[in-house]
Amino acid sequence: MRLKKGDKVVVLAGVDKGKQGRILQSMPEKDKVLVEGVNVIKRHTKPRAAGQTGGIIEKEAPVHVSKVSFVDPSTGKKAKLGAKVVDGRRVRVSKDSNEVV
Repeated sequence: MRLKKGDKVVVLAGVDKGKQGRILQSMPEKDKVLVEGVNVIKRHTKPRAAGQTGGIIEKEAPVHVSKVSFVDPSTGKKAKLGAKVVDGRRVRVSKDSNEVV
């Protein structure tokens, strides 16, 4: 998986199609990512301890990585990612602008 935590992505399919957000968590073993403000679900919770309150909590649910695309920071449009070796290190490169991400 080429997407990492902190990357800006755009949603390609589903109810949240067209929304943009940053990746909060990457789950490469499940091929899923957690994007802020996308696929928000409501979780009903009970108070577990004496001082804790229950209620409805809104939080993001994971989205499959095939449903999101990387957003190029220089152009602001979706772009594909590639890899290149620069100074002996492997870096990610935007295929549209050829800039190191």
